[in-house]
Amino acid sequence: MAQVTLTNVRKSYPNGFEAVKDLSLDIRDGEFLVLVGPSGCGKSTTLRMVAGLEEITAGTIAIGGRIVNDVHPKDRDIAMVFQNYALYPHMTVYKNMAFALTLRKVPKPEIERRVREAARTLGIEELLDRKPKALSGGQRQRVAVGRAIVREPKAFLFDEPLSNLDAKLRVTTRAELKALHQRLKTTTIYVTHDQEEAMTLGDRIVVMSKGLIQQSGPPLEVYRRPANRFVAGFVGTPPMNFLDGRLESTGGGLSFIEGSSDPHGTPYTLSIPASRSAAFAPFTGKNIVLGLRPQMLRELSGEPVHGRDWLLPVRVVEPLGDSMDVSCGTPKHPHLVARISANATITAGSAAVFTLDADAVHFFEPGEFGLALRGGT
Repeated sequence: MAQVTLTNVRKSYPNGFEAVKDLSLDIRDGEFLVLVGPSGCGKSTTLRMVAGLEEITAGTIAIGGRIVNDVHPKDRDIAMVFQNYALYPHMTVYKNMAFALTLRKVPKPEIERRVREAARTLGIEELLDRKPKALSGGQRQRVAVGRAIVREPKAFLFDEPLSNLDAKLRVTTRAELKALHQRLKTTTIYVTHDQEEAMTLGDRIVVMSKGLIQQSGPPLEVYRRPANRFVAGFVGTPPMNFLDGRLESTGGGLSFIEGSSDPHGTPYTLSIPASRSAAFAPFTGKNIVLGLRPQMLRELSGEPVHGRDWLLPVRVVEPLGDSMDVSCGTPKHPHLVARISANATITAGSAAVFTLDADAVHFFEPGEFGLALRGGT
């Protein structure tokens, strides 16, 4: 095991495109860290620089306290698992797992011990005599992980290893990976575009966009206290709803003014609780963005209250089993999503009253990367 440290790392290409911009990151010994973000954000490039498969333009990378900028990939003592498994089709599972050790001239009894032990850990002992073409996708992925385990590296690097699996198998395999890390305690850097995968696997997640770290922290902290609008919209299922509006002083308090009206002509406004008003007072009269997670829109029970309950036309209802997603909206923001109980009586084509949880909503500065405005939460 080892600590992995990236200091002011940059990656630029000859055409001038900067894939990674001044990235600094400390990955603790034994930590499971997930790099997550949309396609093109720089996460895979970062992983490949740690592996030595991409040259860095500037900065330093250290593994176990040793700077490895000029160290060949095979000498960095890391093991990488790719999206496409990269198994040798003419070799048995056993030989695939043993191959790297054989090249290193590890004694045969030690190879036997490591391969058998890894196979037991991954539940693939009965597959050792098969060739990859006789395996399912999930079995091939376990073999690829086993090939990495037998090397007993300082760090594991995973590059979207579950992308080729079906949805059910992805859930099962990520649980196996998490359990495996809990047993081995090996430093792990895991790249994915799937924020749900990142949330369930990582001790810490690093959200990236446009070559920069947007936020780093424990998964629930990032979910509950996103640093900016991009993170808020990327982390969470379904994605957070965003509504542009203004914060105004109304009747001795503060209200978010959305800027359009419901079918009865009543303006959409949200009263800010007194406990949060003092913190938001400096933004009075300014344009801000309301962030509202779909779970914060609840079907009204009781009489509607102005400044809390909104009448919203419903376009589509999507049953999900124990819940359902309701596509609704205002004239200004027609594409909102509410996730509510499956027992709700809301139907497409109707108009329903939803309660907004004003104690739990988020506020941001305008713009794609507008910073979160902390209002006492």
